[in-house]
Amino acid sequence: MSAAPDQVREDIRLLGRVLGRVIAQQEGEEVFELVESTRRMAFDVAHGDAQPEDLMAIFRDLDITKTNLVARSFSYFALLANLAEDLDDESTDAPVSLRKTFAKLRDEGVSPADAAQVVRGAHVAPVLTAHPTETRRRTVFDTQTRIKELLVEVHRGGNLEDIEREMYLRMTLLWQTALIRIARPTLEDEVDVGLRYYKKSLLDQVPALNRAVRHGLRETFGLQLPDAPVVRPGSWIGGDHDGNPYVNADTLGYATRQAAITVLSFYVDELGELERELSLSDRYSSCSTELLALADAAHNDWESRVDEPYRRAIYGIRARMRATLARVEDPRSEASVEPYAAPEDFLRDLDVIDRSLRGNNDDIIADDRLARIRSAVTTFGFHLYTLDLRQNSESFETVLTEIFRAAGLSENYAELSEDAKVELLTSELSTPRPLLFPGAEEQFSEITTKELGIFRAAAAAVQEFGPRAISHCIVAMTGAASDLLEPMILLKEVGLQDMDIVPLFETIDDLQAGAGILDKLWALPLYREHLRRRGDIQEVMLGYSDSNKDGGYLQANWALYDAELALVDLCTTHNIELRLSHGRGGAVGRGGGPTYDAILAQPKGAVSGSVRITEQGEVISAKYGAPETARRHLEAFVSGALEASLLDTEPIADPDRAYAIMRELAAESGRRYAELIEDPGFIEYFTQSTPLHEIGDLNLGSRPAARKQTTAISDLRAIPWVLSWSQSRTNIPGWFGVGSAVSRWVDAADNPDDRWAELQDLYTSWPFFRSVLSNMAQVMAKAEINLARLYANLVDDPEIADRIYNLIASEFELTRDVYLRITGNKDLVSENQRQARSLRRRYPYLLPLNAIQLELLRRYRGGDDQFLVSKTIQVTMNGLATALRNAG
Repeated sequence: MSAAPDQVREDIRLLGRVLGRVIAQQEGEEVFELVESTRRMAFDVAHGDAQPEDLMAIFRDLDITKTNLVARSFSYFALLANLAEDLDDESTDAPVSLRKTFAKLRDEGVSPADAAQVVRGAHVAPVLTAHPTETRRRTVFDTQTRIKELLVEVHRGGNLEDIEREMYLRMTLLWQTALIRIARPTLEDEVDVGLRYYKKSLLDQVPALNRAVRHGLRETFGLQLPDAPVVRPGSWIGGDHDGNPYVNADTLGYATRQAAITVLSFYVDELGELERELSLSDRYSSCSTELLALADAAHNDWESRVDEPYRRAIYGIRARMRATLARVEDPRSEASVEPYAAPEDFLRDLDVIDRSLRGNNDDIIADDRLARIRSAVTTFGFHLYTLDLRQNSESFETVLTEIFRAAGLSENYAELSEDAKVELLTSELSTPRPLLFPGAEEQFSEITTKELGIFRAAAAAVQEFGPRAISHCIVAMTGAASDLLEPMILLKEVGLQDMDIVPLFETIDDLQAGAGILDKLWALPLYREHLRRRGDIQEVMLGYSDSNKDGGYLQANWALYDAELALVDLCTTHNIELRLSHGRGGAVGRGGGPTYDAILAQPKGAVSGSVRITEQGEVISAKYGAPETARRHLEAFVSGALEASLLDTEPIADPDRAYAIMRELAAESGRRYAELIEDPGFIEYFTQSTPLHEIGDLNLGSRPAARKQTTAISDLRAIPWVLSWSQSRTNIPGWFGVGSAVSRWVDAADNPDDRWAELQDLYTSWPFFRSVLSNMAQVMAKAEINLARLYANLVDDPEIADRIYNLIASEFELTRDVYLRITGNKDLVSENQRQARSLRRRYPYLLPLNAIQLELLRRYRGGDDQFLVSKTIQVTMNGLATALRNAG
């Protein structure tokens, strides 16, 4: 059951009271009173008894040191409020679970054969990426975890005096720990942060969920399927070199090696526990002859364990696993026992133990820790996760232009026509002759040399850790068939010619052209044979961020859905299985929102048991920072995939009419969005009314804020685009254009009421349309258009400021009115009372952060370049991103 709202409020009050004590003790009563007076003024503004300008006046001439302390105070409060709400979430019955899903499948009459077919081919992959829009360091993360544990003790009736004393200690440590990194994190830092979540939750929860799926199949359908994983995690961290100059062969090697070290260390620890637990004596139990042989091969002479064959066998297995770990940590290391060459060899030894236990009436023992280890091995192997390679098509073209010139095949490949490119590429892919020859690389540029190094490092990782270590090469900005053949040349050179080639369609134009590009590609016998070797599975990635930036919220969402419709039809025609990979971010403007709802909102045939989704930004810690939340999210992920594959999740009466309506609405929305971003003053408004330039100094991640050093919106990365608008409290990427699209479409009809009725019907019957509007309402509820007026005042040209702001404000009001009429809701948070309560609690604490940010942006841009001014701006950005969540 969920904690009562009063409990959450009491938790927040307790945390706030202790934080206040820390501030008073560490910084003095004067600072504490300043924080309190700011809080009171913020509540007056929230209740309409004061204006935001009154709050800003507090900081107008305030010393920067004191301003910094106030900003830190409210940032820490946002962080602590998250703890209380997260704890409440963990104690709430999950609305989605595997148990409920299997019951639904049974009640809907799904056949065992259909269920077996979907699960056998299932591939559900959360893919962690290095796009952190939160800057929590490990120290901060660990301290938060302990404070949350103390709240649990409060709920259980622990001694409040003792609990508050430790809370005071932890918050004192937290207060004196810098929230913001001084230096930008390295790629190695990002790899380590990603691996943190495996140690926190995923190493246990992913195999547990895979076992739960098999249990559900057995209990619901009487199916006993092989021990094959449904959930297979992935990562981009260290392999995504699209616009990241810091990814190279060394960082890719570090990412794959550290992943292997993480999972092998896990096996060593688990085997140690298993050795302690399996104390079965041959005086009281029996074992198989193959188990005895395994025990004897362990070569230990423990007299005390002479009657404990299982312990002796596990001792030998663990020795080999420790040797395997040592070899990965240092290839020059020598071991007295033979390391495991592959996970299959390790699993073979574990199976000996399993068969012996089950053959001697010890199934209950076999089903405990041993089963968990065996499930982990089938899930993680020796590689832990699949590291994706990602690079943009332009880079591949540049590299091959150099290689083909050096090989004497084309003086300028980049200037060839598309047909000529395809002819040259297919010719080279058809011959076993290598393109590279000794001495050729001496004439290559640094970019080409680095790219070749990355591919060779990928080949080395596959050789050492298995084919699942790296099995996807994603081509960003795919715009032609040649874009997908180009990386195949490089993969062939390093012996990875059977790797999945994944087009990433990102812009509106590319999404619309995607099916046509694949149709041309599949017409090539060479590529069709490549697909046959891959089981006739074509993975396609869809980009949510660039499509949104390109065409606005509604047009992008429809372009993605429409592209999926075309891809499903194409795959049906060619008898090819489609696996979609969704490049979703944390924010709604980047494809964010509840995963379960997003999967069910896909068109029929777009899931078929397989779906890969990137997990980005602050949602990673929110979803995977604790075992309970990780399990809840993973269950929703798998449940969505199963239901979308086996049930009719698109029960609209007339799909053709629904699609026609959406195409018209999307086009209208795109036109309204174009009116905004093509306004001559838009770039000036965006860059001056938001902290865009300051975000580049926030040390959020290793990747630069833009792909190129230009002022073009198209070259700006999605995180600064979305984060900038969320900081200024407009959240444009999550709603702009919808109101105008709907109102124009409705008003164009002879009978507008009929069109309103159509939209209302679609909202109740079509998961896609409902999801689009629900996610939009979520992001609009976090906007504060009146506060955005103060950000508009930062624009140098008052005429531009007024024009663009009024355009945004009027569209916001129109979009809200349209949403309320379609849904019948009384406000933006009617369907999510938890969010409503959260926003009410947080609103007064967000206002001081915005007020301080506004004042310091004015100072900073006016020439005040004190270190503490810029650093405090960063504190406010971090605090707002923490408090708003899903901000980037």
